[in-house]
Amino acid sequence: MYSDKPDFRLLDHTADIGIIVRGSDPKDLFEGAARSMLHIMLNGTSRAKAKAIKLQVEGEDLPDLMVRWLGEILYIFEAEKKVMTDVKIDDISSLHLNAILMVVPFDPNLHEILCEIKAVTYHQIEVTEKDNAWETRIIFDL
Repeated sequence: MYSDKPDFRLLDHTADIGIIVRGSDPKDLFEGAARSMLHIMLNGTSRAKAKAIKLQVEGEDLPDLMVRWLGEILYIFEAEKKVMTDVKIDDISSLHLNAILMVVPFDPNLHEILCEIKAVTYHQIEVTEKDNAWETRIIFDL
């Protein structure tokens, strides 16, 4: 997992959990959102060598792209039992992104599940540029 805490804050939301993430540009925002989601989901690190996964995500606009992006990372964790340890977005627009995820196998002896996220929702999703920075609001279904 990450040694530095990502720049996000938790939101109170009935039966769900929400976060607001800030970034300097869209790449930084989407990378920060991925790191933030993992930060609230898991604790622990693995000594296993990380493998690179190329990920391409398409969306109708930036909010849709955010939901699909985080949904893909959640799928990789839930279905493939892989934990993202790092992320780098190579290319992003309002309709697509190309990224490389570094992943390690999930190990219950090393990774502690802090919060079980079922889904990334469209409820109150926002991706906006504010005060020379980018911000997103994301609600997760628990």
